[in-house]
Amino acid sequence: MRRYTGNRVGLAVVGATLLGLGAYAWLRGEDRFLGLPPGARVLPAPAYRTLAEEPWPLWFLALGLVLLALVSLRWLLLCLGWGRTGTPNGTGTAMLFVGLKGVEGLGRAGVRVADDGLRIALTCPAAADVGAVVGKLDGDIVGRIRREVRDDETPAVVRLHVRRPVGTRSR
Repeated sequence: MRRYTGNRVGLAVVGATLLGLGAYAWLRGEDRFLGLPPGARVLPAPAYRTLAEEPWPLWFLALGLVLLALVSLRWLLLCLGWGRTGTPNGTGTAMLFVGLKGVEGLGRAGVRVADDGLRIALTCPAAADVGAVVGKLDGDIVGRIRREVRDDETPAVVRLHVRRPVGTRSR
């Protein structure tokens, strides 16, 4: 399975649900749903009377759908990379992989160049020697990437993510 398949499937399901509910509400408002004659009711008569007397459940449903739409929009924007700072730098990423070629199981690495400095992200397995990775980054690799991309005085932020072993749960 590809890396972002879960995000794509989740967004597709939420989007299809919201689209279907929106189309249903619009068609019901226009009295054109399922070819029913104008004024026909889909709900049973007691439920229709209850909702006509107390419309609060419909307001809560509408509020819930608006919140779901906002959360889905935020999710989509984050999946598309909104909020990331800087531009990817292929040279810096290649230098990072070459400098860490002895580390087994590196999942993801990237270097981004922003106005305020470098952002280096690295993902490694739990079995990796994190001390050795940090030592390599601190001693040699980050300095070389700085010199190649900008200059020695460029600030750098390194984010190291260590994956949990399979089968463990967080509390």
